[in-house]
Amino acid sequence: MSENDAQPTQRRDQAHADPGGQTAPPPAGQESGRDTGDHNGAQLSTGGEAPGVPEAAIPELVIISGMSGAGRSTAAKCLEDLGWFVVDNLPPALIPTMVELGARSQGNVARIAVVVDVRGRRFFDNLRESLADLEAKHVTRRIVFLESSDDALVRRFESVRRPHPLQGDGRIVDGIAAERELLRELRGDADLVIDTSSLNVHELRAKMDAQFAGEEEPELRATVMSFGFKYGLPVDADLVADMRFLPNPHWVPELRPFTGLNEEVAAYVFNQPGAKEFLDRYAELLRLIAAGYRREGKRYVTIAIGCTGGKHRSVAMSEKLAARLAAEGVETVVVHRDMGRE
Repeated sequence: MSENDAQPTQRRDQAHADPGGQTAPPPAGQESGRDTGDHNGAQLSTGGEAPGVPEAAIPELVIISGMSGAGRSTAAKCLEDLGWFVVDNLPPALIPTMVELGARSQGNVARIAVVVDVRGRRFFDNLRESLADLEAKHVTRRIVFLESSDDALVRRFESVRRPHPLQGDGRIVDGIAAERELLRELRGDADLVIDTSSLNVHELRAKMDAQFAGEEEPELRATVMSFGFKYGLPVDADLVADMRFLPNPHWVPELRPFTGLNEEVAAYVFNQPGAKEFLDRYAELLRLIAAGYRREGKRYVTIAIGCTGGKHRSVAMSEKLAARLAAEGVETVVVHRDMGRE
């Protein structure tokens, strides 16, 4: 991550031009490019859909949140580059107003991304009410939550020599702990959780591109991630499977230098008792889970497949499982988190 990710970013220009060259007006009560601090001037009603605006004109909405220093600004910039209208640090109470303004833009603002974080903590309690309001208006909204380990966050704050927004007179770790508690429920409601502990800026942008660059929104996107248990569980995993029930190719001298991407290693793994049966039954289980996710409106799932070092068994199984999911129409990305770390 860049050093800028650990410090509050400046508000983006609210009169940001969309790819079509049109300019959307700033939210009521704000001047272009800065927060006036006075939101009492908002004249638009958020109690219902804008008069005369068809439901088809209501823009898509992505809410970006997560831990300070985890990369929210990078994620927001990525969506901006993809043509989204991005508003940084908008008070949650004004999110419905922003969506209503987008609906009145006659299609010029079709996709809105809003960064919500503890910098607006006096407004944060209004987020639940705003989300309920959006649901009542049938607004398509997704929540992206940026996560990171305490160690990574501390390093990022220390590198830029800035305090955590919530640490007060305490230590950085105190601010991180307070923020985790404040964001706990929002993290549980997130559609997509991205752990940036070991990601650089380019890798985070690649993850955002993989999820949002498509012109048409797929029914379900899956990330299949191999990992090594000795390096810790992925905190952004929705489902975790353990491949340590299979013999380890590490103990076969001629296979040890290779990874699960090697055909001989993959053949060794899938010739073991239970390997093919696990793949068949787990794929069947995922079909059941995927159907439930679709019914609940969840569009993203991260499936973590682990072995001891994340080099052989988990890699081979992840590749096969991803191929199964892709064959069934699930847009799938494969990530080998720990391959090459040994």
